[in-house]
Amino acid sequence: MSHNEGFGRRHKDDVITPWVGFDLDGTLAHYDSFVDLTHIGEPIEPMVLKVQEYLQMLIPVKIFTARVSINNPTERLYIIQAIEDWCQKHIGTVLPITCIKDLGCIRIYDDRAVQVEKNTGRIIGGDTQ
Repeated sequence: MSHNEGFGRRHKDDVITPWVGFDLDGTLAHYDSFVDLTHIGEPIEPMVLKVQEYLQMLIPVKIFTARVSINNPTERLYIIQAIEDWCQKHIGTVLPITCIKDLGCIRIYDDRAVQVEKNTGRIIGGDTQ
């Protein structure tokens, strides 16, 4: 068997569920500066409404945040609980939380991202840098 045999291959019956990611800090919740690991700002209403629109259309939504990339498992659990509590309070439901973009990701809302036109490298909407 070669060193990469079986890796990078998907089975024809694999199901990839599409989902939309929403960044937390600065996109869904106000963020000015770090307070502590579990502090999450007040909701940004237009983005909360956008999340709820996707949910009403039965399109899965995930919180897409670097906060859960932390290595300390205890701190990570506290962060996840804080995000879940925030989601329940402001969105009305607990959403899955990830820091990983996988093959199901069809769109990401993020205050730091710059949109690039597919297969061209052309920046859409201008780049301030």
